[in-house]
Amino acid sequence: MEDKQRQFDKSYLDMAEIWAKNSYCKRRQVGALLVKERMIISDGYNGTPVGFENICEDEAGGTKPYVLHAEANAITKVAKSGNSSMGATMYVTTSPCLECAKLIIQAGITRLVYRNSYRVTDGIDLLVRAGIEIVNLSE
Repeated sequence: MEDKQRQFDKSYLDMAEIWAKNSYCKRRQVGALLVKERMIISDGYNGTPVGFENICEDEAGGTKPYVLHAEANAITKVAKSGNSSMGATMYVTTSPCLECAKLIIQAGITRLVYRNSYRVTDGIDLLVRAGIEIVNLSE
């Protein structure tokens, strides 16, 4: 069963990588999927809020402060849909920041699978502290 789960994890992460390509961000494109009972219940990628210009970076090349992370977009999207993220697995191309980790905990997500490590580990550290299962499938 572990080999089968790892195969599913890799496939969902590959799909999150493809979804990340929808982002208009130049510095980093991140994709996220929420999966429950082997069904994708939500998706997200980093970008600006609905109705804003699709430009993530300011003139100096820094990320604009109102850009939403892929995890936040996936969580808010599932909330709008009426589905529940309780017990779901989040697949994300880059490990979450501290703010997204808080959202993951509050959303009832019990497992996180990611590929690339973010330079700051406080998000992963908080998720571990909360008892969320963490899987790093770096390539």
